[in-house]
Amino acid sequence: MSRYIEKENRNQIAMKPLCLDDMISEENPVRAIETIVESMNIAELGFIYAEPKAIGRKPYNPGDMFKLCVYSYFNGIYSSRKIEQECRRNIEVMWLIGELKPNQKTIAKFRKENKAAIKAAFQRFTLIYNELNLMSRYHRKINWSFSKV
Repeated sequence: MSRYIEKENRNQIAMKPLCLDDMISEENPVRAIETIVESMNIAELGFIYAEPKAIGRKPYNPGDMFKLCVYSYFNGIYSSRKIEQECRRNIEVMWLIGELKPNQKTIAKFRKENKAAIKAAFQRFTLIYNELNLMSRYHRKINWSFSKV
């Protein structure tokens, strides 16, 4: 008999349902990102596809894509390829953008086409973040580098 803590069997069917919301603690910074971005008027900031067209392929919601940008920059991830990887493996990102999986080309195109809107949104996000005094709660100072946007 082993003296190690036993790990779960990967092949065993779990009887408990997995819910992303249960996996994200109440103190997790992604909850603050979600709340702040949801309170912002994305259409007012000038994001492309803030008002989707009636025909054609449906675009990603620019609010969700901006949440992805905020999370990525908050965690020092600037490469669109690495951001794409996070969408497929990171539970926090899956929770934040509702398990959307944009590819790296879509992410790069969103950042390129919405450069001015992203800068304006980051400025507004930072103001709200600082007004709510979240820096002391999450022990992270936001220092956006707009040269990487």
